[in-house]
Amino acid sequence: MTTIQCRIKEFIQPFERDLALREMHALCSSPITPLDGTEETASVFSIQANGRIGELRKNLTFWNSVGEGSEDITEQVRGEATSLNHKSKTHSTNGRENALKLPRRRCLRYATHGIHEYRGKFFPQLVRALMNIARVPSDGIVVDPMCGSGTALVEATLSGRSTFGLDMNPLSVFLSRVKCRALSLSSDSLSSACQQMQQALRSRNPQANHHKTLATEDQRYLQRWFAPSTLVELDQIHAAIHLLDSCALRDFFFICLSNVLRSVSWQKKDDLRIRKEVVDLEEGEVVGRFLKEARRSANTVSNFVATRGEQTLGSFEVLEADARTACNALSPIVGRADLVITSPPYATALPYIETDRLSLIYLGLLPRPDHALRDRQLIGSREVSIQARREYWTNYETLRNLLPRHTRQVIDRIHDLNSNASVGFRRKNVAALLSKYFIDMRKVLISMRQLLRPGGVAFLVVGDNRTTAGGEIIQIRTSSHLAAIAESLDFRVEDTLAMDMLRSRDIFRKNSVSSETIIKLGAPTSV
Repeated sequence: MTTIQCRIKEFIQPFERDLALREMHALCSSPITPLDGTEETASVFSIQANGRIGELRKNLTFWNSVGEGSEDITEQVRGEATSLNHKSKTHSTNGRENALKLPRRRCLRYATHGIHEYRGKFFPQLVRALMNIARVPSDGIVVDPMCGSGTALVEATLSGRSTFGLDMNPLSVFLSRVKCRALSLSSDSLSSACQQMQQALRSRNPQANHHKTLATEDQRYLQRWFAPSTLVELDQIHAAIHLLDSCALRDFFFICLSNVLRSVSWQKKDDLRIRKEVVDLEEGEVVGRFLKEARRSANTVSNFVATRGEQTLGSFEVLEADARTACNALSPIVGRADLVITSPPYATALPYIETDRLSLIYLGLLPRPDHALRDRQLIGSREVSIQARREYWTNYETLRNLLPRHTRQVIDRIHDLNSNASVGFRRKNVAALLSKYFIDMRKVLISMRQLLRPGGVAFLVVGDNRTTAGGEIIQIRTSSHLAAIAESLDFRVEDTLAMDMLRSRDIFRKNSVSSETIIKLGAPTSV
């Protein structure tokens, strides 16, 4: 047997070290021996590879190298390194990488993970490590029924597995599809597209009038949130993108355009609420911001694709559908999924559709009149009318025994405290919204169990929450409640792992939560 040394990544948090050891144990059946400290502190470990060196080097997530040579760096580290040089290409014209600078810090935005800001996204290394820990077969099926920005789908696609994603936010669906499809774009096509758009934008095409082709109400809404000169430049960018001859390229750069919309609008920055702050932009600044974003995104993807080489990608399918009825949308794979991995929305935490409203309207993904209804349909929405609140509470009183006792106690206490105190409209809504959230998530868990094969695995990455009711702070330990609901549905709660939430680098970092929990669920081994 071949004994080799493996070096764990630097700059990882304690829960990531835990994940690193778990994934190594899952992929390597032999003992893992720390060489320069204890298991909790060592940076170098010895393993018996049993002929699996190449497989370990390809699949491990939180490990820097498998072997002692410079050529033994893991594929994950090489992929992360491509994000450090997004201002210029790190590969030569023949596709071979030039001296790749290895990361000395956390790199979360490699491949297509960083081409659009998105609130509440979980980080890609977590997905890859959990696929390893779950021992998903190389030809397995991975599902994310609330796929958000597509992090899990991208990682599953990169791993060569088949992946399926659902979301009710049209921007999430579009973004997830684009990010998966862009993994197949060539470096030359991305570079050529950037040059073509730059040349087209120099002409300042006076025929560009995209926003005027939208419904009248959408036009008026955009005119309230963008300066007239900004809309002119946005339409010029839209026209330049439309000149590209590939749908995959056009969609890629429409996502780049979407990513600058908020920053050139009158939406107050770093604020999830709809608040206007009129600012003046210099002529050409909108075009300049777009071209900068387009080049950054194109170079990041180009560098990754060139460094990765000719490895096979998995298949993907992303649908605009409801996680509560996932089996209807994914009927061909019911009972066949090896892994379901998702990060559910936080209970009553974010106005999901409102956050994305400018992109939804400008890209023609969801007309403004449909936003309120779609937002109410989402799990975890905090928007509710008095009538809807009463309907939610009546439904809860009918179905309350479907929820675990402790979950009912928390909902009831919040309701009683707020009912007996002088509180505002939003606080009066909390108990009803929480009841709807947990009833909805119960439906999601039922769908997840039906999608999984016997003995399949599900991971939930869950953020806890809290509220003030009647002047009292109430902790909403969403992870514990969801674990208890899952147990009531015949899932086995096999493990939980608390993790410190990475400080968000996106525009919604002020609204991030401080910690999350990974819940591992096992499906019944027989139907």
